[in-house]
Amino acid sequence: MNPDRLDGKAVVIAGGSGFLGQSLSRYLVAQGARVVVLSRSSTISVPGAAVIQWDARTLGSWTSALDGADALVNLCGRSVDCVKTPDHCDEILRSRVESTRVLGEAIRHASDPPKVWVQMATAHIYGDPPIEWCDESSAFGYGLAPTVGRAWETAFHESKHDAVRGVVLRTSFVIGRGGGALSRLATLARFGLGGRVGHGRQGMSWIHELDMNRVFERALIDATMDGAYIASSPNPLPNAVFMRELRSALRMPIGLPAMAWMVRIGAPLVMRIDPELALYGRYVTPKRLLDEGFSFEFPELSGALHDLTAGSR
Repeated sequence: MNPDRLDGKAVVIAGGSGFLGQSLSRYLVAQGARVVVLSRSSTISVPGAAVIQWDARTLGSWTSALDGADALVNLCGRSVDCVKTPDHCDEILRSRVESTRVLGEAIRHASDPPKVWVQMATAHIYGDPPIEWCDESSAFGYGLAPTVGRAWETAFHESKHDAVRGVVLRTSFVIGRGGGALSRLATLARFGLGGRVGHGRQGMSWIHELDMNRVFERALIDATMDGAYIASSPNPLPNAVFMRELRSALRMPIGLPAMAWMVRIGAPLVMRIDPELALYGRYVTPKRLLDEGFSFEFPELSGALHDLTAGSR
């Protein structure tokens, strides 16, 4: 088996039933990998992949999928696209930490454990600095998301066996077809509501789903990758510019702005999300990926959006 290719490799994706997981599953299957998805849903279907149900919390028959697998990718975590009630905050934290811990426990019990564990993490760990650009060496931020991010990564490091190579991907806003937050933003833009949000200067760090999948692929097969990486385009933009590029890709000439007070009222009532997701942001740059020669297919937002919106304008 060629170590530099995915062809024939067995990859387990924990939490692979969402937008990002299904996109990654399709990509890995297309590269010749044998994919097993661990999902809490009993009805999910992922084309080309086997699906095994688990509760993401306790050991069970699902652990056999890890024994003899070449790699594990952990995407588990409750969506943050919600109103941050105490119950939701608890679920956001526990869904990440508990799933990571039980995966580590399953690997320790495997007679032939995966050689690499690629762990999803969040670029929100750096907080919401107004103008600073962050890379892997930057200080972590303050607040719910950085606290969850630190706990998530701590659980990974405490759970990973020393013999297993570990890669942490601090991921930004993934833009893709058929799901994720981009579809919601595009809907608003088509209704003429795609203007700047708040003052419009908050950073929007993003990555095209193809580049995200290529980063996963590289992490799986490149034995030199180890530790934490920012998974984001090298060109984050202010919110106002991001929304302007989105309107251009959709050929929408107008975009009414949303004042901060409007977002604070409308986001939880109408869109059922926390207003801070729209009003704050961060500029992150993938320094380690760039230093190690990773080449982005879509480094600029305009090209990424035109690719993703082609045929849907």
